Amino acid sequence: MKKIISLFIVTATGFVLLYISRFWLFNLWDRPGLFELKALPPQGGLLNIWLRGTGLGPFELMIWAIGGFLILTLLEKAFSQLNK
Repeated sequence: MKKIISLFIVTATGFVLLYISRFWLFNLWDRPGLFELKALPPQGGLLNIWLRGTGLGPFELMIWAIGGFLILTLLEKAFSQLNK
């Protein structure tokens, strides 16, 4: 049962990371956004929206990759601590 819950959490985290990136392929909801929130557009790419107008905009992909790696690493550490 622990493995199923941990797989669900990692899969959900993966979908969230994918939605934040520019690689989101799905249009699962209509405009203006999920639950009528303009902050959750159907095309994803939230990190690009958050970094727009800053000096970090050109580094969006690198920031996304490093952040995703750190989040998944912290999840793995949390699961290993819980399984002890």
